[in-house]
Amino acid sequence: MKMILKCLTIILLLSVAKTQAQTELTNYLKMGAENNPGLKSKFAEYNAELKKIPQVGTLPDPSFSFGIFIFPMETVVGPQIAMLGISQMFPWFGTLNASENVAVQMAKAKYEEFEDAKSKLFFEIKSAYYEVYFIKKGISITNENIGILNTFRQLALVKVQVGKASVVDELMVEMEINELKNQLAYLTDNKYALEVKFNNLLNSPDNSPVIVPDSLWSDSLSFSKEELLDSISTQNHQIKELEYKMQSRQKQEVVTKKLGMPQFTIGLDYTVIGKSSNPDIGSQSMRNTQILPTIGLSIPIYRKKYTAMRKEATLNFEATQFEKEEEQNQLTTSFENSFKEYKDAERRIKLYKEQLKLAQKSLSLLLTSYSTDGNNFEEVLRMERKVLEYALELDKAKADKNATVAFINYLTGK
Repeated sequence: MKMILKCLTIILLLSVAKTQAQTELTNYLKMGAENNPGLKSKFAEYNAELKKIPQVGTLPDPSFSFGIFIFPMETVVGPQIAMLGISQMFPWFGTLNASENVAVQMAKAKYEEFEDAKSKLFFEIKSAYYEVYFIKKGISITNENIGILNTFRQLALVKVQVGKASVVDELMVEMEINELKNQLAYLTDNKYALEVKFNNLLNSPDNSPVIVPDSLWSDSLSFSKEELLDSISTQNHQIKELEYKMQSRQKQEVVTKKLGMPQFTIGLDYTVIGKSSNPDIGSQSMRNTQILPTIGLSIPIYRKKYTAMRKEATLNFEATQFEKEEEQNQLTTSFENSFKEYKDAERRIKLYKEQLKLAQKSLSLLLTSYSTDGNNFEEVLRMERKVLEYALELDKAKADKNATVAFINYLTGK
């Protein structure tokens, strides 16, 4: 019963640690979404695209004119002094709505571009986080192995003193320790570079600490390969962006057709008339102004321009259609490579868990043998190197698997 309770306690503690570590990563993702300048730029571009909608969906500004007759023209009722005019142009029916629809679809495309940038940023943050984890884990494992080798050195010294081993054994340990110290220095330098990379993604100071767990949790794909491929076709933000662009191109064809139709202008001219020099007429007339309603019509007779505009819209639609097809092919290729890497990481995790267990067992047996007769110290060091190698490879496989899952989630629009 006590053993069962102990196991349950360990499982609970591991679950809590995993949850805390994942919460820490979630907080980093939130920081990146709020602070990354590249993502802010994409969101500003989206908002700018939204401002185009009222611009294209509004009538042109009215036109106002004013003129003074330098030499007033005499009329029956008096001389014309000044003329004022105001007019409003109206495009063909539905032109403004069609133009607004084009802008709406382009705004949707720009939003998908922003969402793609956010998903890509989240993948980059996760990938950099797993890299930092692996480097820190590598530093920890290397330090631990340097401590073990120091213990081996003490054991070798004892064997040398009692005449059961050669001084070469001690020198071999020194060589191994020196190599590990060199590896440790490399890992430490690499750790700083990776932390700078990670903090830059969050737009945080370069020296901000990156908190990673002692043991990395394991992410897995939640859906089958076929379901994931289907998600890429329907949910990937780059594909959705191109779909909205295609809709915009289609609606642009409607706009070009309407631009080739007549446009109407309605106006009002107001003429100020002075007093007539003829007193008889001036006394009989009560009017000193004239109001003239006007209607104008533009006739688009130069059809080459409008034909070219329609052809341009059609070609742009076809170009976007081909671009979507090409993007779909590239995404499928990326997914297949990532899925292959995911399966490879799973195999490596299984392999190195078993190899590490066997290497540790072999090392224990070799140490027991060396403690007894002082032979095969070179094998002891070789097996210790294997233990270190398998421990590092195991954590590398864990980090690779999680990074691959993060990339596949990016491809599926998460």
